[in-house]
Order: sequence, then C-alpha cells, then structure tokens
Amino acid sequence: MTLAGFIAYSGALAIAAAIPGPGLTALIARALGSGFRSALFMSLGLVLGDLTYLTAVVLGLSMVAQTFGTLFLLIKWAGVAYLTYLAWSFWTAGISAEKIEARRGSGGALASVLSGLAVTLGNPKTMIFYIALTPTLIDLHAITPADYALLACVTIVTLLVVLVPYLALASKARWFLQSPRALKRLNRTAAACMAGAALAIAGRAS
Repeated sequence: MTLAGFIAYSGALAIAAAIPGPGLTALIARALGSGFRSALFMSLGLVLGDLTYLTAVVLGLSMVAQTFGTLFLLIKWAGVAYLTYLAWSFWTAGISAEKIEARRGSGGALASVLSGLAVTLGNPKTMIFYIALTPTLIDLHAITPADYALLACVTIVTLLVVLVPYLALASKARWFLQSPRALKRLNRTAAACMAGAALAIAGRAS
C-alpha cells in the first residue's frame, strides 16, 4: 500500500467512527455511568471488533479479487449502492435523538472489553461498511502481511483518537445527541460524506 492509501483509509475510518451509532451510544453511556476507565476498556473492545471485521474482509476479498474478477466488481458496485442508501437515509431521517441513561457497568476490565466487542460484532453495518470501503483504498491483489500489520495499527490509532475525546467530553456529547439542530447538521454532513464515498467508489469500480 502507498502512503496516500493509508491516509485515505484513516480519514474515511475517522469519519465513519465519529458518526454516532450503537457503539458510541453504548460507549458514552458507559462513560457517564462508570467513568472514563471503564469506558476506555470498552472502547478497546470496539476496536477489537473493528479489527475482526477488517481481517475477515481483507482475507475474504483478497481471495475473491484473485479468483473471481466479475464477482469482485459486483461487490464493489454493491458498496456504491449501500453508501448511496446511507447518504439518502442520513439526509432524510438520519440519527434520531438518543436518550442516554447513565448506568453503572458491572464487572471489571475484561467485562468492559467484551461488551465493546459484542456491540461491534452485533452491528452488521460495520461489516458492510468495511466491504464497501476497503476495495477502494486497498490493493487487495498486492497486500502483504506487513501492509496488513500497518493497516491494523492505523485502525487502532485512528479509532482511539476518535473515541477517547468522546469519553472525555461525555456530558457534552450527551447534550449533542439530544439536540435536534445539532443532529440535523450531523445528518447532513454524514450524508455528504457517504455520497462522496459512493462517487469515489463508482469512479474506480470499472
């Protein structure tokens, strides 16, 4: 992979991670109810879930790309369709106001990590997003173990850079998730990002 590819991947991942969803909602709730330390361990579980999906997608799509060119092309166009659908969904409906209850988490660090992992693995949209994203940013025909190791490191750092500030500013994030005006701006921004990603994939999907 090239340096530009890693930068593009980290930027797209950061945008995706910053959009509030089940993972961030659960993470902020944990921060409000159990404090920063417990939420930090939960964020490690979320990162572990992303790495699991990334590994599955890289290995699976590498095999597809090397064996079935037409099928791989269909997968890429499916990514275009999915991101277009997300853009439309965010523009018309988007994220509804979340009422986050501050609840005391049970268990220790391991329980927090496992709960974060369960949240990510239980969200199929994460997997679908990786399927839509990775073919446009990663040369699956030529990816090496060293490339994958660096990609995993980039994933870990990017996600933590995005998630940790949410934990530190949990009280403000709670208000943000309940503000209709702020949510509308977030939805429109997310829609524009998703539409741009769909156009980028379409431009390279031939």
